[in-house]
Amino acid sequence: MLIDTLRSTIKKYNMLKKHDRILVALSGGPDSVTLLYALLMLKKEYLLGIYIAHVDHRFRGEESREDRRFCEELAGILDLEIYCKDIDVPRIAKEKGLSPEEAARFVRYDFFRDLSGKNNIKKIAIGHNKDDQAETVLMRMIRGSGMAGLGGISPIKDMEGVTIIRPLIEISREEIGDFIKENNLRFRQDSSNNELHFTRNRIRHELIPYLEKNFNPNIKEGLANMTETLRAENKFLENLARRKFKGISSSGSDGIRIDIKKFLKQPEALKKRILRSALYCLKGNLRRFTYQHWKEIEELIVERPGNSIVDLPGGINIIKNKGSLIIQKG
Repeated sequence: MLIDTLRSTIKKYNMLKKHDRILVALSGGPDSVTLLYALLMLKKEYLLGIYIAHVDHRFRGEESREDRRFCEELAGILDLEIYCKDIDVPRIAKEKGLSPEEAARFVRYDFFRDLSGKNNIKKIAIGHNKDDQAETVLMRMIRGSGMAGLGGISPIKDMEGVTIIRPLIEISREEIGDFIKENNLRFRQDSSNNELHFTRNRIRHELIPYLEKNFNPNIKEGLANMTETLRAENKFLENLARRKFKGISSSGSDGIRIDIKKFLKQPEALKKRILRSALYCLKGNLRRFTYQHWKEIEELIVERPGNSIVDLPGGINIIKNKGSLIIQKG
């Protein structure tokens, strides 16, 4: 049963504690509706406080407005408090030069974090499932991601004072469909999920069925197992890189200094991770850093003369100066 797998996932990743207050991200689709009802089934067991958040991204006009009305109606039926926000994501994406998907993700999580802070909520529950995991890994593989990217969607993740949990991450879309039917649940269909100009949709409707038919009928299970292995190995390397970073760097009024000689003695598997640690310390995230940026930094260290500079996204500068890399906000 879906609820048994859900309990197992929650226990495996220590997602819930008794008396947790949880904000459930509800789009109105089958995944988020299933997530909401499943958590309600565990409400007494964990003594949960459950709240709902819904975002209208203005992508689909009247269809999006109907999604909001559906979520508000469902919250009323279940006697749960709901927080809704209407955000013009297409405008934000255009202004900031982001893809619509990236802009939607940023504004959605900003809204969730803001709500959580105002209402003393420490957990945000998202409805990603095992199929989403497989699609994400394949999409990142196509784009040339490293180990962190191929580790897929994290089942649990700390994010600026709140914890993102994904209780459905080990449950397939088929199992979610069965749960919907068994419990006679209503939900909304997002018509954009069938538009094949989106990379994820082509992976979902074309690539995965092809791989299942011609290579591995259990491809989604195999990818899920791979992500679990890679996440564990990536966590080990990230922790090691942070320790190395502290040993070869110092902080001052001019930014973060990294000793170049000590840096060059580090294993290749750690060098980029050490730089990522430094950049994260200054910027708070690694958004918009690409493979080309890493190549520019590598060239700066190995080939370029002293006082050379590399400009990075978010107003970050890296200066090569007297045996040190100085990483600072411009």
